Amino acid sequence: MTHHTIRPAHADDHPAIESLQRRASLARPDYRDQLLAHPDALGLDPSEIAAGRVLVATCESGLSGYANWIAGADPDEAELDGLFVDPPRWRGGIGRALVEAVAAAVRADRRRRLSVIANPTAVDFYVRCGFAVAGEAETRFDPAPLMVRSL
Repeated sequence: MTHHTIRPAHADDHPAIESLQRRASLARPDYRDQLLAHPDALGLDPSEIAAGRVLVATCESGLSGYANWIAGADPDEAELDGLFVDPPRWRGGIGRALVEAVAAAVRADRRRRLSVIANPTAVDFYVRCGFAVAGEAETRFDPAPLMVRSL
């Protein structure tokens, strides 16, 4: 079993983060055509790393996943803005570990709720991580489930 470490992202992680996001986003057919037609939809603003809101999972072979969060409109809320795991490492616990690390960071920031606009195929994963469907959100491509977790 591979050991993973979760730590805050560093500026020099940015290229590997974007590469992993692209691989993970295009590995499933769900939004592949839209993402290929609109590559600007992929990417991570380096200012998120500088703000300390990006966590990475690493193992001996390098980056295996990342997650980032943004402040919500409500001061009690934050949004899990991105969660990506390298496709060969899917279903290995990295995504759950990253969600828990983000939840801890959000709690430390004195926020009481974590929301996520979920890919419809990931709803069951988020339910297993303690989220509940709270409605629907419009996204750039299609409506998607809005899920919330109390912290």
